[in-house]
Amino acid sequence: MMIETLAAALRADGNFIRNVTAWRTLSARGADTTAWPADLDPRLAEVGHRLGIDALYTHQTRAIVTALRGENVILTTGTASGKTLGYTLPLLNTLMRDPTATALLIFPTKALAHDQITAMEQWIGALQAPLALRPYDGDTPQRHRAAIRNEARILVTNPDMLHLGILPHHTRWVRFFSGLRYIVLDELHTYRGIFGSHVANVLRRARRVARFYGAEPQFVSASATIANARELVEAVWEDPVVAVEEDGAPYGQRHVIFYNPPLLNPDLGLRASAAGEAIKLTLKLLQAGVQTILFARARVTVELLLRELRARATDAGFAPDAIQGYRGGYLPQERRAIERDLRDGKTRVVVATNALELGIDIGALDASILVGYPGTIAATRQQMGRAGRRAGASLSVLVATPSPLDQYLISHPEYFFGRSPEEARVNPDTLSLLAAHLTCAAFELPFEPGAPFGKAQHASAILEALSAEDVLHERNGRFTWVGEAYPAQALSLRSATADNVVIHAMLERGALGGVIGTVDRPSAPNLVHEGAVYLHGGEMYLIEALDWEQGIALARPATLDYYTIASASTQVERLAVRRAIGDLKATPQLTDEEVRVHTKPAAYRRVQQSTHETLGWGEIDLPEQVMETEAFRLTLPSTLVEDLAEAGVMLAPLDYGPAWPEIRKTILARDGQKCRVCGTTAQPGHPLDVHHLTGLRTFLAQYPRQEALRLAHAPENLLTVCPPCHRQLERARGARTALSGLSYLLRNLAPVFLMCDPGDLGTSVEARDAESALPAIIVFDDVPGGAGLSPRLVDLWPRLVEATLERVQTCPCTDGCPSCVGPVGESEPGAKSAARQLLAQMVEDDFWKMPPL
Repeated sequence: MMIETLAAALRADGNFIRNVTAWRTLSARGADTTAWPADLDPRLAEVGHRLGIDALYTHQTRAIVTALRGENVILTTGTASGKTLGYTLPLLNTLMRDPTATALLIFPTKALAHDQITAMEQWIGALQAPLALRPYDGDTPQRHRAAIRNEARILVTNPDMLHLGILPHHTRWVRFFSGLRYIVLDELHTYRGIFGSHVANVLRRARRVARFYGAEPQFVSASATIANARELVEAVWEDPVVAVEEDGAPYGQRHVIFYNPPLLNPDLGLRASAAGEAIKLTLKLLQAGVQTILFARARVTVELLLRELRARATDAGFAPDAIQGYRGGYLPQERRAIERDLRDGKTRVVVATNALELGIDIGALDASILVGYPGTIAATRQQMGRAGRRAGASLSVLVATPSPLDQYLISHPEYFFGRSPEEARVNPDTLSLLAAHLTCAAFELPFEPGAPFGKAQHASAILEALSAEDVLHERNGRFTWVGEAYPAQALSLRSATADNVVIHAMLERGALGGVIGTVDRPSAPNLVHEGAVYLHGGEMYLIEALDWEQGIALARPATLDYYTIASASTQVERLAVRRAIGDLKATPQLTDEEVRVHTKPAAYRRVQQSTHETLGWGEIDLPEQVMETEAFRLTLPSTLVEDLAEAGVMLAPLDYGPAWPEIRKTILARDGQKCRVCGTTAQPGHPLDVHHLTGLRTFLAQYPRQEALRLAHAPENLLTVCPPCHRQLERARGARTALSGLSYLLRNLAPVFLMCDPGDLGTSVEARDAESALPAIIVFDDVPGGAGLSPRLVDLWPRLVEATLERVQTCPCTDGCPSCVGPVGESEPGAKSAARQLLAQMVEDDFWKMPPL
């Protein structure tokens, strides 16, 4: 009744309820059960009864019976529906009856793997069976590894360790691979995009090794609810799989609330802070005795929420350690302690990233609060499902941020409640990715003439290409590895690099202290650059040095009133066009491309904690990062640029200060007093001028003022122009104003239609695109090799452009805000009206309906 009482109080709270855009009460339902399957070893049913499991849910029984028939199976039912038993029982049944049989269990994270080990140990202990259950991951001490290889019947690992530490050394695992009967892949829905494509190739390698030792393992998987579970699992496993989707588990009543923070300034579109509103609600839950999980999308947000919640909870009389943080980068022993305290009820509130989204046992929480839409319906349901994991009532609240994605969802709740979860996709045959895994596979076992690699197409051609490049050695159609080190060391499954940056605490007098955390290398320029504020466990550190080559950051404990936000400059180089719609003569052009993205960390802002005002800037001196990926490009034709100019979409003149006349004279002399665009010399009454290819405001949005002035006045950014060309360039810059607003909208709204996380995409805006000399927006997959996301925008464009126009038209702000084209001061002046004009023109023209070129 505690949740019901709280829900009634919230309904009666006028200040709260006026900001609720949707409140759905999902009814409780009872369990649908069956007797224990007769084909199971009787000892398993006996232990089940002793553990309080007198009957199985219908989906558990169906999965068990399917597996016992020797078929591959995927269980895809709701959060906390007992999917683990669906693969645990047939696995134990087989291993108890066959003393040579082994099983490989793969979990996406070490935390989840260790959690599942604890649950399985309970069964094995009660059975008193000689089934050696062993973890094998990066935390496994070297002194224990040989014994594990010799005795493990059930091996629990993660994809990274299978890729790096097991398959390259399979000759040490002969006993294990010879008896391999089951491969279990838990949390299937996490294996999408580039990570899932990598894992599909790792499974190809694992099956290849198992077959070499005479084994043909059966596959069992479990997943959160997604729209295409069978399609995804068959793409990952490459064999038929039976899908078990009917959920027989019981669920308590759930209150699901969509909450939009109150509008404080309609002209600027400023709303109350989502984090602040979530903190107020969390404190109410804490005072009501409701154990709560608070999800945030970023590590920094988790730490800021943790500090503020602890401070305010302490003022209210609660112990600070009743509130804990949980995210990637915490050390294993820290995470285990937090999980234990949650189960025991000692921790009343946990603030977490999606690291706690998966099925780690943290007990029965009563409420979940989401600070911002997680990016997909599946992830939202997973996070909301962390509360109410028993039969009682629960409360889940989505608190919207000002981003266009959140504002679109909060104003269209039917999108969430009325749609099925997203589809997840993989593409294991991406050329660069497939070539890398073929190299790893050739190290593990030579490729005999005509030998397949799963169902990969073109494997033979790629092997021949690798041989031509002297990566592999070919003799009589047999391909072997010829290098010294094993190639898996150079291939990361999760990022462009294979290593992390380790953060060490600095002690007095500069002495090096212990490790306080880690961060993956692609994220390091943003999180642990010199001068960055690093937050860990609610404690604040100042990064004093970053050794990029060695992967070590030095952090000193600090008490500061600000945090830091890093920015980078991005350039996109076209490598190939795969598909194009529109001819650029009179219509915009949409293209699906292969690109190379150059990213250079540039600067960081120091932001006041209390007011979120910018206090100052600092520079970041780190190497440029280069990545090849896939992209979508929108290029505007000159006719549309003219239309925007006639509609008054132009930038106001910029004041470059007293140095400008001298700079202008220097550039005119450099260019020989000739227009760089058309070659015209000065004419009477029509003097030449100097034009900025990129305006000062663009640089000011990313750099400190002095650095922005230097970049704006750099010779490569200045050119001599005649009056006609100057007007043309100014119109192009006016179009860029529209594109800057549209780019912000696209990056935030595209995930609704691509069904991906906003962090999966990057954007770049070009006033004069290097490929066409016309204004363009590029949206690219922010993962090496691409994940097949941004190219889909070519086909999704009609729906996306209408959604972006609706967002601009319905947003109450005057000239831009975080909920439409970007905050005032960061977006170009006039960006909202320019973007609205551009979108209206494109919707009216229906240009996307033209046939592909």
